[in-house]
Amino acid sequence: MVPLRAVTALFLQRQHLAKPRASALTAGRLSRFVEDVVGIQMDSINVLERAHYLTVWSRFGPYDRAKLDRLVYGRRLFFEYWAHAACLVPTSMLPWWRRAMLDYRVRHTGWSDWLQRNTRTLGRVKAAVLAKGPMANADFEGRRPAGSASGWWAWKPVQHALHYLWMTGVLTVHSRQHFHKRFDLLERAIPSVRDMEPVSAEAFARWHVGRSLRAMGAATEADLAHYLTFPRFAPPARRAALRTMIEAGEVTEIAVEGSPERWVALCRDLPALARAAHAALPARGTTLLSPFDSLLWYRERASRLFGFDYRIEVYTPAPKRVHGYYSLPILHDGRLIGRIDAKAHREERRLEVRHVHFEPWFAEARSSPTGGTRVDRGEALAGLGEALGSLATFVGADDVVVRRVTPHGLRSSVAKQLTARVSEARGPVQTDEMKQGQRRGVSRAQTPSSSTSNSSVGCGGIAPGAPRAT
Repeated sequence: MVPLRAVTALFLQRQHLAKPRASALTAGRLSRFVEDVVGIQMDSINVLERAHYLTVWSRFGPYDRAKLDRLVYGRRLFFEYWAHAACLVPTSMLPWWRRAMLDYRVRHTGWSDWLQRNTRTLGRVKAAVLAKGPMANADFEGRRPAGSASGWWAWKPVQHALHYLWMTGVLTVHSRQHFHKRFDLLERAIPSVRDMEPVSAEAFARWHVGRSLRAMGAATEADLAHYLTFPRFAPPARRAALRTMIEAGEVTEIAVEGSPERWVALCRDLPALARAAHAALPARGTTLLSPFDSLLWYRERASRLFGFDYRIEVYTPAPKRVHGYYSLPILHDGRLIGRIDAKAHREERRLEVRHVHFEPWFAEARSSPTGGTRVDRGEALAGLGEALGSLATFVGADDVVVRRVTPHGLRSSVAKQLTARVSEARGPVQTDEMKQGQRRGVSRAQTPSSSTSNSSVGCGGIAPGAPRAT
């Protein structure tokens, strides 16, 4: 019987979150991380920072984004393809994803009608890229004849053609400008693909299961279906791959404490699970996670392992949002203790934390729903303060502003711990009420910092370029 805490601990290790932000980013560390998790999800939302940049920051702390871009689009250590969603995946895995690209033409029959209607568009888009080199969708938007409402240069057909040619491996994302894709021929961007023999469909299915298991440590069948969601294998096909791997001695079924479901793990991971079962804590350290982090790809799994119910509220109408537009889960010592809703004000160089929302069990100083020792609340809040300072550095903020805290009863503790931690390196602290008191001629000591749930970290004597709290 494998304890649930062992599954959680190994999952955190494989996601490179056992000691978050403890090591600086290098090409080798980044490669090991992406190979272990299989992909880093990309997303266009930029209210704080792009998802893939945030995911790397969560593991390595502040780094130069240009360095990551060079590793992707210069050295081609990674390339963009669909894994869970649109992701950066290791170029070393291209032989397997090549199979998915080739199969896309026959698996995704929903394209049939479009292809019949747009054969010329597809051919012209490919010919244009072949002749001109890297091109973006906007490069195809020529001036239309007067009175013309459509045409093959119209935005939608070209965009669909580029997407289809990308998914089938004819094109790849050569680079990005202002996050807009620029496509080139795959064989021109990654010449080694010319001599690359794609694996068989059966080998790809087994690889797909094996990489998912490696990334999670141990998993249910539902976990396997929701981690790497592309391509969507029918349940019988996935079970056939699992059965073959079990018969070959590569995978084994395990029983997980408190779970009636069927769990599986790679046989070579059983020693790692045994070691994880004896770990005092599942992880050490504090970080914030992008909503699109691979730890959260399957939210039901996050609920089972961490007792944490999470949803992305970007598309939820504002009045119905519970935790905010872009909430980042707070990971402390391997537990998800809450979330923050944050926004970067780039022109003002300010990081605004609109809402810090803690889980009830953490706020009430109880044990996590999944068990284990109680979290030291002071340490957790200090860790959160340090993580916010690191995030501010990463997004280029000179000021950190913390607005609202839930539950209301924690406001004074949060103000004290967060401001003290941030101000250790960045100068004295002020709350909004302190500032108001100073304007009225009232000293700081006379203004109780616990009288409001809106707290700001104040500044003074800060080294140039260092973030401060206001």
